[in-house]
Amino acid sequence: MAQSQETSSIASLPVPPNVTPRGVAATELRPWGSFTILEEGRGYKIKRIEVKPGHRLSLQMHHHRSEHWIVVSGTAKVICGEEEILLSNNRSTYVPQCTAHRLENPGVINLVLIEVQNGEYLGEDDIIRYQDDYSRVSNED
Repeated sequence: MAQSQETSSIASLPVPPNVTPRGVAATELRPWGSFTILEEGRGYKIKRIEVKPGHRLSLQMHHHRSEHWIVVSGTAKVICGEEEILLSNNRSTYVPQCTAHRLENPGVINLVLIEVQNGEYLGEDDIIRYQDDYSRVSNED
């Protein structure tokens, strides 16, 4: 009983003013898979990203944000600057601001990762594409 009371009091805590509550988060589809914004606040945004097997995001760069990627399931091939690494379950990497990077799923199951963005501006239009398999222009994701 104490457990349920504790849970209900936590659920009724006010949301800080700099956090945007999402409720049921909307998923946005992309040619490579999808992403869902789980939470965002002043200076940060948290996404769940799913990449289909054999697909990859564009080789890109952001002027105003850095990113942390944590693999939940699958295998990620990451290009960050001149470095190329493979990440598996429970592994992570950091992508500094103004660094060319790419995320790819070389595996046979969906790649699922959590992305934490940090920066002064986190809009989806802060993207410079150097190469894109889907012929998208710079400000589309």
